[in-house]
Amino acid sequence: MSTQLQELSQQFETRFRQLVPFEQEPKNLYEPCAYLLQLGGKRIRPVLCLMAAQAFDADQEDAYHIAAAIELFHNFTLIHDDIMDKAPLRRGFDTVHAKYGLATGILSGDVMFIYAYELLIKSKQQPLGLLALFNKTAIEVCEGQQWDMDFEQRADVSIDAYLEMIRLKTSVLLAASLQMGAMAGKASEEQAAALYNFGIQLGLAFQLQDDYLDAFGEVAKLGKQKGGDIQANKKTYLLLKAMELANEEQKNQIEALLQSTAEDKVAQMLSLFEVTKAKDACKTLMQQYTQAAFDSLESLSIAPNKKEPFIQVTNYLLNREH
Repeated sequence: MSTQLQELSQQFETRFRQLVPFEQEPKNLYEPCAYLLQLGGKRIRPVLCLMAAQAFDADQEDAYHIAAAIELFHNFTLIHDDIMDKAPLRRGFDTVHAKYGLATGILSGDVMFIYAYELLIKSKQQPLGLLALFNKTAIEVCEGQQWDMDFEQRADVSIDAYLEMIRLKTSVLLAASLQMGAMAGKASEEQAAALYNFGIQLGLAFQLQDDYLDAFGEVAKLGKQKGGDIQANKKTYLLLKAMELANEEQKNQIEALLQSTAEDKVAQMLSLFEVTKAKDACKTLMQQYTQAAFDSLESLSIAPNKKEPFIQVTNYLLNREH
């Protein structure tokens, strides 16, 4: 991460702790919220919001309120996603529901979501427009999560359906973070829309890179077992593209591996991703979305020095190795 991005992230972290009132009673409601937020994270969404706000000369306090609301919503989704996935760990620590119980996990997630609204309504610039975009985005994230769960039970998932699912589950919140930051400033509708599209393309490339790294990343850098998606039979772009490109024999091999618990299941599937050219197709599509993101940024009518932070964050997110 560049020095500028690190500074923005640190500034947000300091202000975030001041804005989020989770050291209060009842302790059993608010302590789990504070616990999750203390686990950290890249804070990419609020940083994107602050970058957009700075590019369009937004009121600083407005920008921090909006960025904090976005980060609270994101963490709310993490609590509930972990519950739905029955996940025991997040970032190497107990998940909220594992540490505090299922009922507390649900309620603590709910209160984080409500506090996000408390922060948003403090905005002096376009509060109703911000709320409308926030609500639209929250609905879409829920739709994306449901599609993701539905796909686990379906054998007929198309690549287009998968890409739409990751657009909803991942991209729209990145895009809304940028657009809301722009809306807090003096951006025109066209400029805010261009930033939103930049975020959509960036999010799609980011998620495809996650798929790719899970399969082909270096174990030491990933910090987790390689091929977790393969072991879980997740319908990633790599799997769906391999099925599309495979010949009959290769399709049979893939289908057999999906039913298998063999020790070399991951190695066999990775080999099939390579020979079917699904690996190459994934890299190509990532590059196409990355270029589309840069094209949206290029269309933005702001000074080149104000575009530079967006270029830096794109390079940071899409050149990572874990």
